[in-house]
Amino acid sequence: MSRILIVETKNKTGESVELFGWVHGRRDHGKIIFIDLRDRSGVVQVVFTPQDKEQYKIAETLRSEWVLKITGKVAKRPETMVNEEIETGKIEIQPESLEVLNSATTPPFALDTDGREIGEEHRMKYRYLDLRRERMAKNMALRHRVAKFIRDFLDKEGFLEIETPIMTKSTPEGARDYVVPSRLYPGKFYALPQSPQQYKQLLMVAGIEKYFQIARCFRDEDTRGDRQPEFTQMDLEMSFVEREDIMAINEELLIKIVETLMPDKKIQEKPFPRLSYKEAMEKYGMDRPDLREHPDDPNLLAFCWVIDFPFFEKTDAGEWIPNEAEARSVPSRPRTGWTFTHNPFSAPKPEHMEWLMEKKNIGEILTTQYDVILNGFEIGGGSIRNHQAEALKKVFEILGLEEEIITRNFGHMLEAFGYGAPPHGGIAWGLDRLVALLADEPNIREVIAFPKTGDARDLMMNSPSELEEKQLKELHLQIKK
Repeated sequence: MSRILIVETKNKTGESVELFGWVHGRRDHGKIIFIDLRDRSGVVQVVFTPQDKEQYKIAETLRSEWVLKITGKVAKRPETMVNEEIETGKIEIQPESLEVLNSATTPPFALDTDGREIGEEHRMKYRYLDLRRERMAKNMALRHRVAKFIRDFLDKEGFLEIETPIMTKSTPEGARDYVVPSRLYPGKFYALPQSPQQYKQLLMVAGIEKYFQIARCFRDEDTRGDRQPEFTQMDLEMSFVEREDIMAINEELLIKIVETLMPDKKIQEKPFPRLSYKEAMEKYGMDRPDLREHPDDPNLLAFCWVIDFPFFEKTDAGEWIPNEAEARSVPSRPRTGWTFTHNPFSAPKPEHMEWLMEKKNIGEILTTQYDVILNGFEIGGGSIRNHQAEALKKVFEILGLEEEIITRNFGHMLEAFGYGAPPHGGIAWGLDRLVALLADEPNIREVIAFPKTGDARDLMMNSPSELEEKQLKELHLQIKK
C-alpha cells in the first residue's frame, strides 16, 4: 500500500488507504473521537471508537497540527452525517493503524479561518503556519497554475525561457538599486536587477527572437502598502515585430488564462478597449482607469490598453539634484528639466523619430509604450525599443547625461546595437498583481509565499539584520554612525 492524497478517498469506498497529514480539527462526541485530517488536497474525517483500545488511546492525545500517518478503510457516511461543503463529505475513514510522526505546539493563531481577522504582522512572523490555511493554499496553487499556463502557451508560440543574471551592474532604470558589495574587488558593487530590461534586449541582439522569463526583480523604493522590495514579472521580448503584434499575443494569453483557469470570471469586453493616454487623463483623470460597469461584481474583469504616452515629462531638476556632488554620485538622476515617463529604452512613435533625433518638440514626442490595465490597476507595460545606437543615445542626451556617464552606464548597450540589432519590443506583467486580482485578494502579499511587510521587513527571518564585524571587513565595509 502506498500513500494517496486525501481528495482521492472519495472514489475509494470499501478500500483500504494510506494517508499522511495534519490534524485539522478534533471533536469528541461521547466516546467517539472525530479527527479531521488535512493534506494539500483537502480534509477527510477519521472516526475513532473505543473498540480499538490502542488506537483510541493515541487518538485521545492528538491535538491541532500534529502530523499523522493513518491507514484505514474508506466507508460511506450515514446519510444524516454527509457534509456537502467538502469534497470528501460523503465518506469517512475507519482507521486500522495510527502513527504520530510529529507532535506540535499550539499554533499562535487559528488555521481553520481565512486569516483576515488576524493582524498581518502576526501572520507574517509565522508565515509557514499561515500558508497552511485553505485560502492561502489555494492562492499558491493558483499562482502555480498561472505561471504554468504562461510557460505552456509561450512554449507553443516558439518562445524560449531564458534566465538572466541576478547579480548585474547598477544602471538607472527609474528606482534605486539594491547593491551587493564585492569581496574580490574592493570598493566595487554588483546590483540586483530592477528588471531584465537590458539583458532581454541583448538577447534580441543575440538572435533569440522570442524570449520570456518568470523573472525576479528588485527595487529599493520608499515603503508603501502594496510595494514589495522583490517581486515577480512575466517578462517577454520579441524581434521583428510592431506594437500590434505584441499587444495581440498578450491579449490572447490573458484571455485564455481567465477562460481556462478562472471560468467563473467574466471579461467585460473583448477585444480589450483602447484609450490614448490623453483620452484616459481627460475622461478619467488617470492613466489606469477602472472601466467596470458594475464595480461591486468581484467576478467582472475589465481589461483595457492605454497607448500613446508622452516619451518625456518635465521635472524640477532642483528636486532631483540638490548639488553637483550628488549629481556625480547618482548619475541616474536627470540633470535637466526632462525625465522619461516609462524607460529610456523605448522608441518614439515612427512619426516622431525625427523630433527625437533633432531633440526638438521634446514634450510632444509620443512613445510606443503600451500599458495593460485590469480593474483600475496597471498589470503590465512595455514598448517597442530603440534598436539603433544613435537614437538611444539621443534619449540620454535629452535627459541631460554627459558623454562620460552615457558611456559608463550604457556603453555596452550602444556597442551591442552597433552589431546589427533587430527591431524589437516587449512587455512585462506584474505577476503578483495579476494573481491577486484573479484571486480577489486586496494586496499582492496574499499571493506571495514569503512577502515582506509594507515597510520592507521580513518578520519571520528577522531581516534586514546587522552583519558581523568579520563579514564587514571581508567586504571592505565600515559602518559609520
